[in-house]
Amino acid sequence: MEQQRSGFAFHDLRPDASDFLQEVIAGLSRPQKELPPKFFYDERGCELFEAICALPEYYLTRTETALMREKAAEMARRLGPECLLIEYGSGSGRKTRILLEALRPVAYVAVDIAAGQLAASSRELAREFPGTAITAVCADYTRPFALPQPEPLARRRVIYFPGSTIGNFTVPEAAAFLERARASAGAGGGMLIGVDLKKDAARLDAAYNDAQGVTAEFNLNLLARINRELGAGFELSAFRHRAFYNAAMARIEMHLESVKEQQVTIAGRAFRFRRGETIHTENSYKYSVAEFQELARGAGFEPAECWTDAERLFAVHYLAAP
Repeated sequence: MEQQRSGFAFHDLRPDASDFLQEVIAGLSRPQKELPPKFFYDERGCELFEAICALPEYYLTRTETALMREKAAEMARRLGPECLLIEYGSGSGRKTRILLEALRPVAYVAVDIAAGQLAASSRELAREFPGTAITAVCADYTRPFALPQPEPLARRRVIYFPGSTIGNFTVPEAAAFLERARASAGAGGGMLIGVDLKKDAARLDAAYNDAQGVTAEFNLNLLARINRELGAGFELSAFRHRAFYNAAMARIEMHLESVKEQQVTIAGRAFRFRRGETIHTENSYKYSVAEFQELARGAGFEPAECWTDAERLFAVHYLAAP
């Protein structure tokens, strides 16, 4: 752990490098080859995702950010004074700043798997909010992990999960994740969570197939990372980005499609690809307000408030933990 005078602390709970190899081999061994989206976020992946968030087609970030700016004071009143705010997937911290400015919690814990971006953004927040104890935890929040000791001055815990990252989980996975969040919040706590809403398929398809090809580069960068860190032999030009809305599942699917018959070796294991075969790299489930509230109830939360933009593209829910 690294501790600074500013009240900033960094805890490194990153999984072992061997976990990356094991998950890649396991995913590529399945009948439908797949790779977890958490592995997108190496240094280059973080840069590309920031670029995606600024694209004209990608409505999610600007809509949620505008909603946060408009409703931050109301959200802060819901969260209450003297709370400990715990954010999963803190990223660059842009939306976090809006909430921290309105809320001024006694302590803030940022959790993310991208160590470099996490450390840099958390240090900046520590400088900007000297009255708030800032702790950064580099961990895989899709798995159980140990949070730092509770802040003694905090009256309650609130989990913050923006960006519609909940959509990356299948519905059963999302339910299990919400159950863990409910346990972390504890009785009397809560959760503030961003959720992308169901909408016209053409708008969704455009958001994940941008004209500049940034999302395609982001998707392919996952193979570049596996090459670099695991010594694999992926030929990036032999795969293409493919994203589409699966209406039956109410989700965007991202894949990497092999454009030819080929074989790739990773740690002595050979993986064959047929022409047209894909690696499923990400889901992004879309919910109605009522569907998500029902999911939250099943995890032990009580939906207390929901804010949406005028077009009803995006929702931010406050879930109470009774």
